[in-house]
Amino acid sequence: MEAPLPPRESGRFVVEHSQDVFVEEEGVRRVAEMLYALRKSEDLTASGWKKANPLAPSPTSDHALNWVFVVDTMNFSFWPEREDQQCEVTYRGTTYYGYMTLCAAITRAMEEGIPITEPSYFSQMSVEELGRVLRSDNNTPMPMLEERHQVLTEGGRVLLQHGGSFRSFISPAGRDAQKMVELIVDSLPSYRDEATYKGKRISLYKRAQILVADFWGIMEARVEGDMPNLDILTMFADYRVPQALVHLGALRYSDTLMQTLRNGELLSSGDRREVEIRGCSIWCVEKIKAHLWSLVEDRDGQSCNINSAIIDFYLWPYAKQHHKEMAHIPIHHTRCIYY
Repeated sequence: MEAPLPPRESGRFVVEHSQDVFVEEEGVRRVAEMLYALRKSEDLTASGWKKANPLAPSPTSDHALNWVFVVDTMNFSFWPEREDQQCEVTYRGTTYYGYMTLCAAITRAMEEGIPITEPSYFSQMSVEELGRVLRSDNNTPMPMLEERHQVLTEGGRVLLQHGGSFRSFISPAGRDAQKMVELIVDSLPSYRDEATYKGKRISLYKRAQILVADFWGIMEARVEGDMPNLDILTMFADYRVPQALVHLGALRYSDTLMQTLRNGELLSSGDRREVEIRGCSIWCVEKIKAHLWSLVEDRDGQSCNINSAIIDFYLWPYAKQHHKEMAHIPIHHTRCIYY
């Protein structure tokens, strides 16, 4: 079987053939202008990692790298079946929803003395033990417990075969972001976020890329963050950032697709429309980045180091902060282990 196109090239291919999702040039320029105004803000730097991950251990902690491995391995499918029935996890007086329930649950478990960041433990924990770790504060459990258990124990076994930590597992890739993504995808089946679109094998690699970006964020906080080819990473194609891109006018859904999403239709992983939403989001952010770089070069006479990962790190919390304003734009619903 032919190797899939890398995520950036996959995004370009999907945009060229998309039937229901479209990149809007005027919106792209508008978002680039918005980011240009924020170009010197900490929100658009790797140092914003801790801000984006407030429940993570200190980046200098021995647990930090294994924490991001555990969280990123289970970082998928948090949307509720009904908006009034969301999983909730309360930690230190704050109640969290969505992805943050996972972060809160893992950090809560660490405080409770459960060695949840140790591969020797999570490689062989039972479904019941993981259910206890991920327990909700209400009657709505975190979705897909069995699948989370399967991918976490699988990941733990792989780490044990490669030195017993995420740091030792990833070290053969050096500081090469491309090699890191390849190593993760080759070694961990649950990270193989691929599809066939218009007869072409493509890849989106949301979790593999965000794992590399999180590794970089921690290393940057430790002043060990030199990864010269980090720009090979694209945005992390999920269901929240596409909604923000539509809200900002950089992405457009056809009337047919918009109605389908408003009707609450579940899209299967690999469905043409699902691939178009994710693939076009990748290329949309690439276009935003390219325009931002041009603005910085033309107006400031400087090169720009704001990459697609940083733009994603900005857009994801932006979507959460402005969720009421964009509530009329439906997210797409896909139950899978990839995002």
